[in-house]
Amino acid sequence: MNYGIIAAGQGARLAQEGVELPKPLVRIDGRPMIGRLMDIFTACGAESISVIVNEEMTEVADYIRERAKESDCPINLVVKTTPTSMHSFYELSSLMEGKGRFIITTVDTIFRQKDFAPYVEQFRNAPEEVDGMMAVTSFIDDEKPLYVATDAENRITGFLDAPAPGVKYVSGGIYGLSGKAIPVLGNCLEKGVGRMRNYQRALVEEGLLLKAFDMGKIVDVDHASDIASAEAFLNN
Repeated sequence: MNYGIIAAGQGARLAQEGVELPKPLVRIDGRPMIGRLMDIFTACGAESISVIVNEEMTEVADYIRERAKESDCPINLVVKTTPTSMHSFYELSSLMEGKGRFIITTVDTIFRQKDFAPYVEQFRNAPEEVDGMMAVTSFIDDEKPLYVATDAENRITGFLDAPAPGVKYVSGGIYGLSGKAIPVLGNCLEKGVGRMRNYQRALVEEGLLLKAFDMGKIVDVDHASDIASAEAFLNN
């Protein structure tokens, strides 16, 4: 499995709240967030890990380069400032083409390895007709959650900005996709579509078969107070 990490955001809210380190280097459970993700991906059989950081995050880029020197797994670094996470994903997508299924996540998505590993295995072994598998959660932590509508077989039927009857999941910010999803991404950018949630809607509209995988609790680190909450979650 090939993995990607979107770490090109500014982390402005953390900085405003007194956190001096760039967001990807904030330590969670004793490790920088980005390093923790890389450790989990390596443990889950990473064939490659691709990371995008913005041009201002020189410390983060240096950290990735040092990790790459020590890693047996190929690590690709893209340094580019982008307007949205969807644009960041596009920059990583060229590194995923022709490599089969891949998993992308944002750097501030916090989950447990024991919950993530079964998700990877199920996506890896899913039938060929499954074009993607999104990690979802019933734990609502995000300020603006993306609700995920599913049918009885956990096929994703829609992505909603507001809760609706029968909708029990929200997006976990972990996207498992196949090569069929990349052309849809390019089409979205050509049409001026912004935001990852609108790209996910486009995947459904284009008829791609997406499945939902309930990964249990997933949290985001957007504010300084979230750091302690993430630590407590991982150590509970």
